[in-house]
Amino acid sequence: MKRVSDLVLSLALVVPISVILIPLCVLIFVETRSAPVFRQSRVGRNSKIFTLYKLRTMHPDTPDQASHETSNTQITRSGRWLRKLKIDELPQILNVLVGQMSFVGPRPCLPIQYSLIAERDRLGVNNLRPGITGIAQINGIDMSEPLRLAEIDSTYAYSFRNDLHILIQTFFGKGSGDAVARVQRQDIK
Repeated sequence: MKRVSDLVLSLALVVPISVILIPLCVLIFVETRSAPVFRQSRVGRNSKIFTLYKLRTMHPDTPDQASHETSNTQITRSGRWLRKLKIDELPQILNVLVGQMSFVGPRPCLPIQYSLIAERDRLGVNNLRPGITGIAQINGIDMSEPLRLAEIDSTYAYSFRNDLHILIQTFFGKGSGDAVARVQRQDIK
């Protein structure tokens, strides 16, 4: 049932999202002179590696590492508001369409985040299809806290009502937002 609802919703949204993405891609290209859609390897269901798509929000020379390990200075001008509004996640509708992701589930991590992968394996989280948003995100928990994140992710249980609640909370900005900006704020204090 979850896969069917993901497929129906992603098919319904693919055209409206494309209309939004086209001008954003032009803006990003003009600013960065680089591919506007960023691709990154992530750990998916059953620990299979897949390619995740996002709008580019960081300079092209940014190292391939977790957001919480990246300097705030790497975020582009357009990237600041794309991340704040979570618009940078829109290309992941392609990942949902092909079945690599769901709209709701644990956020897929990088293959180099060994402690998170191990903890998720232990708790069975890696058996789930990763999501564009999830219970940890609306509660402000990100990959900078791998043990806590895996614990929260392990509490996720699918129901249409639960997924709808998480999607609505995400849409209205629930959660602490961007790990890069949060780390930067903590460094200033």
